[in-house]
Amino acid sequence: MEKFRLSNGITVLFKKVPSKSVAVEVMVRTGSNYESSDIAGISHFIEHMLFEGTEKRPTSLHITNEIESLGGEFNAYTTGDRTAYYVKVLAKNFDKALDVLSDIISNPLFSEKTIEKEKKVVIKEIHMVMDDPRFYQWVFFEKSILKKHPAKNPTYGNVSSVKGLTRKKIMDYYKKYYIPSKIILSIAGNVESVKDKCEKYFSKMRKAKITALPKFSEPPNEKQETFREKRKTMSAYMILGYKVPPRMHKDTYVLDVIASVLGRGQSGKIFDEVRSKRGLAYEVSVKSETNLDYGLFAVQCSINKEKIETAKNIILGEFRKLKNLKESELEEAKGYIEGSYALHTEDTFKMADELSFWELIQDANLEERYIEKIKKVSREDVARISEKYLNDKFTMAVIEPR
Repeated sequence: MEKFRLSNGITVLFKKVPSKSVAVEVMVRTGSNYESSDIAGISHFIEHMLFEGTEKRPTSLHITNEIESLGGEFNAYTTGDRTAYYVKVLAKNFDKALDVLSDIISNPLFSEKTIEKEKKVVIKEIHMVMDDPRFYQWVFFEKSILKKHPAKNPTYGNVSSVKGLTRKKIMDYYKKYYIPSKIILSIAGNVESVKDKCEKYFSKMRKAKITALPKFSEPPNEKQETFREKRKTMSAYMILGYKVPPRMHKDTYVLDVIASVLGRGQSGKIFDEVRSKRGLAYEVSVKSETNLDYGLFAVQCSINKEKIETAKNIILGEFRKLKNLKESELEEAKGYIEGSYALHTEDTFKMADELSFWELIQDANLEERYIEKIKKVSREDVARISEKYLNDKFTMAVIEPR
């Protein structure tokens, strides 16, 4: 993996991999965690707007067609701490990917007419999440478990804040964060002359004064809490979870292994106990999500309302059993992570995104050491960490039928 800076300060990461495709991702170090309440959702809104036109490519059709006419992929996402835009094309079209991405990042029009049109689109997206309990359950859980950290607020903001966005607010935010010092340009594929080409397409991006990002903290789990919300649904949706350390903490590698033991595919222990043996739920998942400055470990089930208590007891019982994990079970869990990670990062976009994420956290070189750290996890680690975090001080969020 190569890492260097362009003349204007943009950080570039490049991993040469034997693939017919190349993926180029522009990650901006900003997201919904850095928004005040009056502009909640502005990071996500700008993500939408950057596809809506530049001077060179005045409409969304002009932008997307240049990539899709080559059979390529073009998309973006926003989280609490980052906004990312990516293009994946055949390696021979590397220059086109750089050209289009540098254009939308550097030269968005932000026309008043398009802003008003896109507000309607984003509000429809908010309604879609709110209407679908499979999406909304995670919004409800994060709002319930997080007390101080701004990740408790939805990335998309709310209808009122989106309606209140003006071109001035958008431009002020864009000028503050879309600057070279806050951009990571990540590339994965079999391409040449990467430094020269990145300099050609991205060096014109203006330098600007660096604004330090605020730091956030979240108090530890202090007590057991259950939050309920009634909706017009046939099934109930429950998430039982805990606050855990952020990604750079050494315990997060053990938590990843525990998530594999409990929730991998259809052979994880919780899936087997809840669905395969008892048929209590259709959807069962275990997630260890560790980010820049916070982490969550959670188990999710879609289930009949009267079976929630049963499922909760099964989940807590599986947590307690972790102190007696067999060596063979540990090796299977680590093998699952190693194999799934290798398959995941065969996709050039997924590899580019992994590099960007680790650079955002601390250093892209850590990506290459991830599996090495997973392999070092012991049974004693699993017993110690499960007792430390997966205890009776859980938060449970339940959406149940009216």
